[in-house]
Amino acid sequence: MPHMNTIKTICVYCGSGPGTNPHFIESAIGLGKIMAESGIGLVYGGGSIGLMGAVAKSVLEHGGRVTGIIPEFLTRRENALVGAQELIVTHDMHERKRLMFERSDAFVALPGGIGTLEELVEQLTWQQLGRHSKPILLANIDDFWEPLLTLLAHMRTTAFIRPTLPLDVLTADRTEDILPRLRTAAAKAPDEGKKLAPDVAARL
Repeated sequence: MPHMNTIKTICVYCGSGPGTNPHFIESAIGLGKIMAESGIGLVYGGGSIGLMGAVAKSVLEHGGRVTGIIPEFLTRRENALVGAQELIVTHDMHERKRLMFERSDAFVALPGGIGTLEELVEQLTWQQLGRHSKPILLANIDDFWEPLLTLLAHMRTTAFIRPTLPLDVLTADRTEDILPRLRTAAAKAPDEGKKLAPDVAARL
């Protein structure tokens, strides 16, 4: 019987643009390949452009499984990916985020913009409030997330993140380190806390 905390699906947050650094696209493609080859399904925002499209297409090209979750109003703007085994069109962003959470065993943030940051920070918030213990990792490609890590450290120094409070954000500079770090963290996580409390889920 598989261990309760094995990672079967990963939610990847990332930009719907390619960014300026070619390493960003390379890392998205690399992560997709590793996930597919490890039999780990991708849950993501459903778009076919930018890093989003790159990671999803890479998973598909390497024989993996993709679940895209996209709100109706974005289906045109982000060109919903044709070819994903599952494409869920939601009414709004809240429903999209709730489904992405429910269907994922771990979260990875590749480089991205405000949307990526917002989704990532929401997961950190719920984790901090004890609502889930799913691992969260920043793919710190070419130090992309350094300013955020500096800000988090500053929040600790100024005691807005209390010293007693664990803020478990994992980082990896290279795509090949992502999966091992998530697996190590998942193995340590308690089984309860994987699901949002119903009252929180209702508010999301």
